[in-house]
Amino acid sequence: MKISVYDTYVPLKSGKTMHFDILVNENTTVDKVYSYGNTYLKSKEIDNYKLTMKECQFCHIEKASESLEREILEKDFYIIEMENCHF
Repeated sequence: MKISVYDTYVPLKSGKTMHFDILVNENTTVDKVYSYGNTYLKSKEIDNYKLTMKECQFCHIEKASESLEREILEKDFYIIEMENCHF
């Protein structure tokens, strides 16, 4: 399976920037990507934020590993936490 990677940067109230990647099937619409990102943000108790292309941009397409493919087939997306995602 080929997946699209979306690089995402969200400003936090602390002044830091949360950085995470959203991985999806390559045919996923950008509106769905934003929806998955917002779902992730809600899981971090950031309820009032709506992702746009300003924070979340397509980065590249790559071939998914078998384990990553299983995750995406099960949940439709996968998040890689990069910076300031644990607080």
